[in-house]
Amino acid sequence: MSENTGELEQRIAQWRAYLRRRQAIHAVDVEELEDHLRGEVAMLGDAGLTADEAFLVAVKRMGDLDALSREFAREYSERQWKQLVMGPGAGAEGRTDTRREAAVVVGLAIIAALAIKVPELFGRQLAGDDIGFYARNASLFVFPLVTGYFAWKRRLDVRSATWLALPFIAAAILANTFSFAPGGATEVLAALHLPIALWLIVGVAYSGGHWRVGSRRMDFVRFSGELFIYYALMAFGGVVLIAFTLGMFESIGVDVEWLAEAWLLPCGALGAVVVGCWLVEAKQSVIENMAPVLTRLFTPLFAAVLLAFLATMVWTGSAIDVEREVLIGFDLLLVLVLGLLLYAVSARDPGARSSSTSWRSRRVSRSSALAPTKWRRSVRTSFCW
Repeated sequence: MSENTGELEQRIAQWRAYLRRRQAIHAVDVEELEDHLRGEVAMLGDAGLTADEAFLVAVKRMGDLDALSREFAREYSERQWKQLVMGPGAGAEGRTDTRREAAVVVGLAIIAALAIKVPELFGRQLAGDDIGFYARNASLFVFPLVTGYFAWKRRLDVRSATWLALPFIAAAILANTFSFAPGGATEVLAALHLPIALWLIVGVAYSGGHWRVGSRRMDFVRFSGELFIYYALMAFGGVVLIAFTLGMFESIGVDVEWLAEAWLLPCGALGAVVVGCWLVEAKQSVIENMAPVLTRLFTPLFAAVLLAFLATMVWTGSAIDVEREVLIGFDLLLVLVLGLLLYAVSARDPGARSSSTSWRSRRVSRSSALAPTKWRRSVRTSFCW
């Protein structure tokens, strides 16, 4: 019973946090709505429904009274029904699957980041006359890996995966055997349109092979738009990270511009595509803003840069050239890192309370659940009126 009560409190906390993010609803209104929701859950529980079923039905009923509750019910119902079907033992299994998927994505991102360095083993340099080669093959470095990720996630069979691989093989042959004039119009057209054609193949894998269904195609369109937004934000954060890295190491007389040009920029640009696809896919059914996600992504990166800078300064024995501009830059860096840390803490899920405060939340929830039924009915009557 206590376990069901704890799960119910987490769901109510998520619903409450959803309403509080809406500026049009005041705290008093949220409390009134929450009391009405708890009353509905209590009535449905007395009728024999489980805590999960009672919460789902109560939220659906409130959707008829309030537009925001209706919006929450529409976004939450699919995930809630999945939890009801999977049963209570699916939580640990779901966390294991999430860790496994994260490991797969990290591995694919590393492969994509290193793939662009492979042509250098054959004398191709990411500059000068070979820039056309990289422009034609840019999508081939990462799109096959994204397709493989979705084929693995959608559990496509070997036959479907083979059909998905054929267009990439044909595109690789065309991009590297056709006699393109360096800098010519044909090469420019190939560099522009080949990624578009291959992205459609990614869409087939994303739809799980059901690309003929209109709703699945529209899902892929939405996925592409969200990926663009995620990638733009990650690119902006990456530029800030690289700028601070160059500024810090320059202050101690260490030139790392070659590292940024040859490794951080090209490898990060390709690896971010895989990570962005995973973030959009993972956050589609979760009510969460993008800012906390990006904060969790860049906080360890900035921390790693600071540690690398301190280690390099100790190793080389170089002191920081104390100038006004350098001090201003370090102040901005410290403010940025502190802001990321504070925002990461503040962006925690309100339903994930620490163990030191969980007993208080359970105590409050018990007192709310044991409130007189007549008083609850009066509140519901006044609310509906």
